[in-house]
Amino acid sequence: MRAYSANRLQSLEQQGRLRRTRIVEPLDGRTARVDGREAVLMCSNDYLGLARCAELAEAAAQGARRWGSGSGASRLISGTLPVHVEAEERLARFLHADAALLFPSGYHANLGVLSALVEEGDDVYSDRLNHASLIDGCRLSRAKLHIFAHRDMASLESELAKRAGDRRAWIVTETLFSMDGDLADLPALSTLAQRCGAFLLVDEAHALGVFGPEGRGLSAAAGVRPDIIVGTLGKAFGCAGAFVAGPSEAIDLLVNRARTFVYTTAIAPPVAAAVAKAVDLVRAAEAQRAHLYELGLRARSRLNHAAHAGLAGSSPIIPIVLGGERRALEISEALLMRGYFVAGIRPPTVPAGTSRLRLTLSAAHSFDDVDGFCNELEDLLRATP
Repeated sequence: MRAYSANRLQSLEQQGRLRRTRIVEPLDGRTARVDGREAVLMCSNDYLGLARCAELAEAAAQGARRWGSGSGASRLISGTLPVHVEAEERLARFLHADAALLFPSGYHANLGVLSALVEEGDDVYSDRLNHASLIDGCRLSRAKLHIFAHRDMASLESELAKRAGDRRAWIVTETLFSMDGDLADLPALSTLAQRCGAFLLVDEAHALGVFGPEGRGLSAAAGVRPDIIVGTLGKAFGCAGAFVAGPSEAIDLLVNRARTFVYTTAIAPPVAAAVAKAVDLVRAAEAQRAHLYELGLRARSRLNHAAHAGLAGSSPIIPIVLGGERRALEISEALLMRGYFVAGIRPPTVPAGTSRLRLTLSAAHSFDDVDGFCNELEDLLRATP
């Protein structure tokens, strides 16, 4: 095993693809020690700055004192605790859905919902830039997979036109794309799904808490009601885990058929207790959402000048595409030396030739944080054209 693993690691290293985790010790809502070096953390998904919120920490502590540190079993054995039910009911009410179901992670949720609801003999249409968990879920469904060009309604319509009339169809998309920061055209997708009799499944992972009335996501902002919504709780909610929301019949089917729900231990009670509290905090976070929006405008204005990037949009995800892998990693490391941590993103996470820094803003950031980062980046880009 050692020789086998060492050979594969050596191959990755020779390709320049070997990646290692970095130790990040949060100091407050905006700074951290990264491998021992203090820096402003500008690549987390803590969009509302809730991950270190005292109210969530206290809710988790109360959950641990009342229900213990672990659930002890899968949900269908003896792992369903009242705190799980409370969190699910609050999430369902928040999204105006019939029901919601907790999963240990967004990956679990996407694999579970797609492999359980989509069947062999169905057609599933997936945006080319969907997250890996959506891609893997589509594959596990054993449906016929069709990839349409990113955000290209003409491409999707062309693929749908080839479908046999008696086959069920599913359109699958992120709402806010995690690596590019652009938005799905949800009104057009909804209209096309209704016209073609297709189901619409959306992953609101990066949009939930950030967009829409009370932070209910881009679907709510667009006035669209997808058939199924997937949301994660480790981003704007500042917790961990994920959920699927939709019609009660679909959620009941997931309880019985989603293998990533049935065959895993229920999420820890302290996490579920924090999730229940986070729903209230997210709904009330209008000031944080407004500040996050203004930070995004400021960053895009500065970066368009510094990187000549032509960046548009309003999301807190801002890609700074640098091209080569080595350049992205070198500039990331140089920024860390100057007090700002933004990880370099490279293949296979993004296509070859599009390695980048992915700036993700948080309501915990200040305008000075944004200006300081942009100043340092501009200086580095001038020095390493």
